Amino acid sequence: MAIRVATLVSCALLLAATWQGAAAAPRLRVGYYQKKCPAAEYIVKTVVGKALKQNPGLGAGIIRMAFHDCFVQGCDASVLLDPTPTNPRPEKLGAPNFPSLRGFEVIDEAKAALERFCPGVVSCADVIAFAARDSAYFLSNYRINYQIPSGRFDGSISLESDTFAFLPPPFFNHSQLVDSFKAKNMNEDDLVVLSGAHSIGVSHCSSFTDRLPPNPSTINPALSTLLQSKCPVSPNFTNDPTVDQDMVTPNLLDNQYYKNIRKRNVLFTSDAALVTSPLSARKVFQNALFPEVWEKKFARAMVKMSAIELKTAASGEIRKNCRVVNN
Repeated sequence: MAIRVATLVSCALLLAATWQGAAAAPRLRVGYYQKKCPAAEYIVKTVVGKALKQNPGLGAGIIRMAFHDCFVQGCDASVLLDPTPTNPRPEKLGAPNFPSLRGFEVIDEAKAALERFCPGVVSCADVIAFAARDSAYFLSNYRINYQIPSGRFDGSISLESDTFAFLPPPFFNHSQLVDSFKAKNMNEDDLVVLSGAHSIGVSHCSSFTDRLPPNPSTINPALSTLLQSKCPVSPNFTNDPTVDQDMVTPNLLDNQYYKNIRKRNVLFTSDAALVTSPLSARKVFQNALFPEVWEKKFARAMVKMSAIELKTAASGEIRKNCRVVNN
């Protein structure tokens, strides 16, 4: 009898713990703000559309921002936090983000509009997810169009050191790239698909001069010559120009990136690494050949990435200002 009672007590405790964990877990869903703030997604889309009409490069920055946010501390808008006396070196000042990451002012404008209509309701993490989705929509000429579940919470921890630990740098080889994605429960197909975002935006010369002469590389000689005419031999913080990542369709989010890889017209070691594995090389070929398939896979991968390591109501908050934690 004592054993039976002990077993029943243990089961009850286990069920209670499971229920509490489930209750605390964030439950993302499409249309999360339908009752709380019906115009939330429309407001973000309007702000993003206006910004991209003036500067399409901001859309590339926002898509990159979503990736850099989710891979560090999860999708919690920690990349938006400004330095403070107690935390002078947040994520946004890490070398992978500063000074190259763009689009902060677009997120600020969208959040300010949301606070006017629905104060304290829409998280900054959801604003990033919406804005990245909308950027992909506009930059693909409306071809990449998907629904994004929402209901995220904002985090309070933002450390420069984490950007070096979790963001794959442009000099990573194939196995390093795969491992960095696996650490976030993303697979090799996600790696190849999301790398297609390098079809838009610009890169600082310092990110790829290791592939220019006198260094050995597989880069197309014609592209190498062009890049040498645009980049200093030794870029530094005060002299580090930018070039388009895709010089064929620089402002269009499309599958041109994969065609560029096959012609060796890509900037980064990490780009070229995608054809050093038979599996990845096959996926590159497929994405180059079937743009509609890649567009659908890109949408699915963005949704999958937007659910990485979410904060709960207990560990997160809804920031009033995306740049600072609530008091």
